Amino acid sequence: MTEQPVVTGNDAVGDDIPHILIVDDDDKLRRLIARYLRENGFLASTADDAAHADAIMANLTFDALVVDVMMPGENGLDMTRRLRERSNIPILVLTARGQPEDRVEGLEAGADDYLPKPFEPRELVLRLQRLLSRRDYTPRQETVTFGPNVFTPRRGELRRNGEAIKLTGAELALLRTLTAKPGATFSRATLAEQTGTGFDRSIDVQVTRLRRKIEDDPRMPVYLQTVRGVGYVLVVD
Repeated sequence: MTEQPVVTGNDAVGDDIPHILIVDDDDKLRRLIARYLRENGFLASTADDAAHADAIMANLTFDALVVDVMMPGENGLDMTRRLRERSNIPILVLTARGQPEDRVEGLEAGADDYLPKPFEPRELVLRLQRLLSRRDYTPRQETVTFGPNVFTPRRGELRRNGEAIKLTGAELALLRTLTAKPGATFSRATLAEQTGTGFDRSIDVQVTRLRRKIEDDPRMPVYLQTVRGVGYVLVVD
C-alpha cells in the first residue's frame, strides 16, 4: 500500500517552519529520519520512491529534499538531475557509497550536499540547517554585472542576455560568495567553508558547472577565472 505523506504541524505555519521531504525506500530509516527532524524543529513528509515524491510535490511546497540514491524505479541521482531542470530546491543525497568519486557524482547530478550511510542524525540536521541558511545570505550589492550576466544576490537571480538562468543551491552559494568581494581571489578551502560544500575538490565541480552557465566558452573562462595554485576569482565589469 502506498504510504501517504506524513506531515507534522499545521500547513498554515509552513512559512515559519522548514518543511523537508524525505525520499527513501527503506521504511524504517525513512520514519526514523522524519521523527528525528520533527523533534528538532522541522516539518517532515515522506515518500518511498521518486514517483511518490512527485505526487506529493504536486500539492505541497518544500524547503529541502533528503533523497536516497539506491531506490527502485528512478534512482536518487536521476531524480536529482530531473529536478534540477526546473528547480533550485536544496537537495541532500543519502547513499551507502561514500567514496570521493561517489560524492562528486552526486554533486555533478545537482545535489547540494552528500551524506554517506550510516550517519549520525544530528549531522543530518546540521547539514540541513546549513543548506537552508544559505538563502539568508544577502551581500550589499544590488546587482553585479560581468559581461552579459547580471546577478542580483538578494533575490538569488542570475540573468544572461536578459534570460533567467536556473542555479542550484550550491551554485547560488558559490556565486554569492564570489560577488560579495568582486575581483578578490578565494582559495578552494575558503570557498568550501563559505558555501558549506564540505571539501575542496567539490568546489572545482561547482565552478565547472557554473562556468557552463556564465561563460561563452567554459574551457576558456573570461569571468570565473582560475588563479593557479590559489583558487578562483570572479572578474566583474
